[in-house]
Amino acid sequence: MSDQPHPNGNLDLLARSLAAVWHPCSQMRHYEKFPLLPIARGEGVWLYDHNNKRYLDAISSWWVNLFGHCDPRISSAITDQLGKLEHVMLAGFTHEPVVQLSERLRELAPEGLGHCFYASDGASATEIALKMSAHYWRNSGKPDKTQFISLENSYHGETLGALSVTDVALFRDAYGALIRQQTTVPSPDSRKAAAGESAEDYALRCADALEQHLQRHHAQLAAFIIEPLVQGAAGMAMYHPVYLRRARQLCDRYEVHLIADEIAVGMGRTGTMFACEQAPQLSQPASVQGTKGITPDFLCLSKGITGGYLPLSVVMTHDEIYQAFYGDEMARGFLHSHSYTGNPLACRAALATLDIFTEDNVLAMNRNKAAYLNEIAAPLREHRAVRHWRNTGMMWAFEVQSPHADFAQRCFTLVLENGLLLRPIGNTIYFMPPYIIEEPEMDVLVNRTLRIVDQLS
Repeated sequence: MSDQPHPNGNLDLLARSLAAVWHPCSQMRHYEKFPLLPIARGEGVWLYDHNNKRYLDAISSWWVNLFGHCDPRISSAITDQLGKLEHVMLAGFTHEPVVQLSERLRELAPEGLGHCFYASDGASATEIALKMSAHYWRNSGKPDKTQFISLENSYHGETLGALSVTDVALFRDAYGALIRQQTTVPSPDSRKAAAGESAEDYALRCADALEQHLQRHHAQLAAFIIEPLVQGAAGMAMYHPVYLRRARQLCDRYEVHLIADEIAVGMGRTGTMFACEQAPQLSQPASVQGTKGITPDFLCLSKGITGGYLPLSVVMTHDEIYQAFYGDEMARGFLHSHSYTGNPLACRAALATLDIFTEDNVLAMNRNKAAYLNEIAAPLREHRAVRHWRNTGMMWAFEVQSPHADFAQRCFTLVLENGLLLRPIGNTIYFMPPYIIEEPEMDVLVNRTLRIVDQLS
């Protein structure tokens, strides 16, 4: 790396990190030109470097820190649990935090999802849902149903099973020889609508394509996995909820499971606790009828479920699927395990996170904050270089028309210079701020982003 000291960090820490740490989602050589940013501490929506310069964390540190950094209520819950039980294996044992969390999630989730299976991260949740679906069909006497479909430009994780339903070439192609390639169907991404075509009409057109695929291949299909309302790695592709309603109806008709990957969009991010709540019901199996929008067969949660404190993921499903594994034979059971399944510390963090939602009336509070940010963002939304401004809940995104081929790198450099943490996806800039962001901080975010867009365009 360069001998020049990093203006915002600690040179010794940088050198040690580059020598010992292989950083994720990175080409390590790029850090010679764009050095790592050492962070010393976090407080609220702000991160601080070793020179005490602060950065507004406008993406919740990869979408996990729902209530910012060092929230005292979550910290206190973990500290309390440390003095009681830090971990016990969940095979053959149980404990109060995992039971409480499962009960709380059952009350909150789309109706009928009463069984929770735990792991550590989003990709693990995807793996569990895929395996559980295929194993269900095997236990139900339909062993040929082993294929999966997902949306174009979908992202569901980077383990080998998750990559098979991920349609992002950068992540998938290097490992193509190792994965079982699956099929995609057209994305209802509203940016792809024809001139004069509404987002709803385009979503219904894509649902027709889904139906045609299911008609031809349902005998081999185990499940359709989908990111409800927003496809994150596709550049925050947002679509009309009518697509979810039609997907639920079609999966029922053709006996294909519906997996809702709410790893990024769950926990209030889209404006409701779960994105699936925004899709009005059309028809569902009697076992999962309810009033909270559609009920998927599997609901995958992670990221914000612990407020960004500890790794945790959960797959929720309904009783019909659970009963298909219930019996005397070990081979009929769901044979999946993880050493830290249902870790008590992580479960306590998740319980504290759910408490904050209730105590602070977070969903209502977020509606007011979203309205304010949309109001003050008018100059940014109307900027000559901004395209496809869009918003769902506490998620915003837009494309920047720019002459720079290295847009993402230039943008990332500029946002750090301006005291922001944003991580562009191609030419897409997005905001996913912590829910505790206040109006003065939203002013800072919008005004500095406007300055950056001016420089980039």
